[in-house]
Amino acid sequence: MKLKTNKSVMKRFRITPTGKVMFRPSGQNHFNAKDTGKKRRLKRRWVQLVGAQAKAIKKLLPYA
Repeated sequence: MKLKTNKSVMKRFRITPTGKVMFRPSGQNHFNAKDTGKKRRLKRRWVQLVGAQAKAIKKLLPYA
């Protein structure tokens, strides 16, 4: 039987060609004016997820 991809996970995480699990930090839609410039810049980038959480995400994305 074919494994189904979990679509909600697919929208929130990316798997790099080397197998790293990347995600975007939360809290970047509004109320950013009170954040420091450094914090706002850091929210724009993709961050690597490591450990047991990354393994769990990979199970939900069978194409990875």
